[in-house]
Amino acid sequence: MVMKNLPMDMLRSLVVINDEGGFTAAADKLGRTQPAISQQIKKLESLVERPLLNRNSPKLELTPAGEMFLRYARQILALNDELVGQFANPLMSGRIKVGIPSEFATTLLPKIIGRFAKTYPDVSLDISCDLSRNLLSDEQRKQYDLILALHDRVTPQQRRSQKDLIKTDDLVWVGSEGSRAHLQDTLPLVAAPSGCIYRQRALQKLGQAKRSCRIVYNISDLTGIEAALHEGLGVTVLARSTVPSSLTIIESCEQLPALGSIGIGLKQLHPGDNPVVQVLADFIKAGLA
Repeated sequence: MVMKNLPMDMLRSLVVINDEGGFTAAADKLGRTQPAISQQIKKLESLVERPLLNRNSPKLELTPAGEMFLRYARQILALNDELVGQFANPLMSGRIKVGIPSEFATTLLPKIIGRFAKTYPDVSLDISCDLSRNLLSDEQRKQYDLILALHDRVTPQQRRSQKDLIKTDDLVWVGSEGSRAHLQDTLPLVAAPSGCIYRQRALQKLGQAKRSCRIVYNISDLTGIEAALHEGLGVTVLARSTVPSSLTIIESCEQLPALGSIGIGLKQLHPGDNPVVQVLADFIKAGLA
């Protein structure tokens, strides 16, 4: 098998085309002409011997191979940028305000943020946790540089057109190991307050399945939800990728309806104002993709 090297600038062009929603916007952001960007993608497709973009679609659309390639490209670019950051001179500095749902602060983001902090030790991170609905509200959103948030419904068309979307994730029922709370006639739910996407989806699907339930514990913090489940108070709903290792996913249970999936997106509120914000955004996208 002949080994091939994939040029970083080509990988970056594909990622920016996807994130910006088209060739023209990508060319503006990268400081290149549109024909140059188009030629890069053709060369990239030739290297991997697969079409990455569906050119028969009226809107920008990745092929299945392109979707897979994009995930790897983000990770490769993040490692490249991390290595470059280790030798950057002058060192990046500043303060970044990030709003995220609490479950991500507890499970997925610490490792990503840890890597970023080691690479850019002079950058100060201010992390706040809240429900996605609150983070994206007009009142709160202007406080942040980046907002990681959940999106309730993501159709294939929305996934292709929504540049802020990182990925979709399955919603799952979760309980403590050995718990039989989900077998009770009236399902006891541990949930975040009204407005939480997990809570809304659970109540919607249980209602459609005509499964009786009651909310026994309201709390927005994942640590509190985890403690309540360990005490056997009930079950909850989480995105699969955020389930703590101490809890158990309740798979294929006839007493519980399927929950579908949600979107996980990252919104950059002031693009171009601070280069280090873009670097952190790339770290997060690569870590979650």
